Amino acid sequence: MKDAVLQLRNVTKTIGRRTIVSDLSFDIPAGEVFGFLGPNGAGKTTTIRMIVGLISMTKGEVLVKGVSVRKQFEQAMTHIGAIVENPEMYKFLTGYQNLVHYARRHSGVTKQRINDVVKLLGLQNRIHEKVKRYSLGMRQRLGVAQAILHKPSVLILDEPTNGLDPAGIRELRDYLRKLTKEEGIAVVVSSHLLSEMELMCDRVAIIQGGKLIDVRSLQEAKNSKQTKIIVEVDDSQSAYQLLSEAFNGQGVSLSGGMIEVMGDRSFIPDMTRLLVKAGLEVYGIHASQRSLEDQFLEMTGGEMVV
Repeated sequence: MKDAVLQLRNVTKTIGRRTIVSDLSFDIPAGEVFGFLGPNGAGKTTTIRMIVGLISMTKGEVLVKGVSVRKQFEQAMTHIGAIVENPEMYKFLTGYQNLVHYARRHSGVTKQRINDVVKLLGLQNRIHEKVKRYSLGMRQRLGVAQAILHKPSVLILDEPTNGLDPAGIRELRDYLRKLTKEEGIAVVVSSHLLSEMELMCDRVAIIQGGKLIDVRSLQEAKNSKQTKIIVEVDDSQSAYQLLSEAFNGQGVSLSGGMIEVMGDRSFIPDMTRLLVKAGLEVYGIHASQRSLEDQFLEMTGGEMVV
């Protein structure tokens, strides 16, 4: 990927004889919201911790804007902003005082930059109140503001929607979209809410048992023409044989007296004509778009995506 700002190359983590993460490789470009999806214990948080240097890699390499996390850790971290688990801040200080305090850790963060970030995250009305009065959603936004003060190329958020109500989740999602558009940041998000990932991300990496199953564009998944067509007839065995021959056995199955055909909705008129011409009584044919959840569950062998 030509403009990749974050690159993982064969990243592996083993503890004793147990492999937690195995040989992960993918690239993330600027201006993209990239998600980690996988069942419990899949290795999502471990991968994030290796990217930000909280734990060491057993093997492999992470490059941030071409800088190695292993070999040039401090330089690589200047390109990363991150919230792993919950954003930590001084609750007895105001939001603004927290940002000023955090800005002192980085060279070149001006007063104007602090004001710009406050405006970008929609915090201007409450920024001079003490953090202890903030809602969880407000603290999350302040945490994101804190993480992007030094203009990182990559923003990493581990379970950013935890504990947020639906309004807070939507608000955070809108601000992340705004960040990628206005700041050109690559955002990496880990979440257990598939519905939110669907709305938030451009692409997702599906991880299971520490291995990369697939990297998928969500727009492509949404636009997939793969539809489940359910056929109900008087003689399901004959209909199954007829449709299997018509489709060369591809995507046709028989279950509980119902025939399932995986394909395009445009197949339905021809299928109906074929069944009626064969003298079969057709009681019903209906199509249902395979949800993203169906697709992900299929890829992870039926395990819950969290």
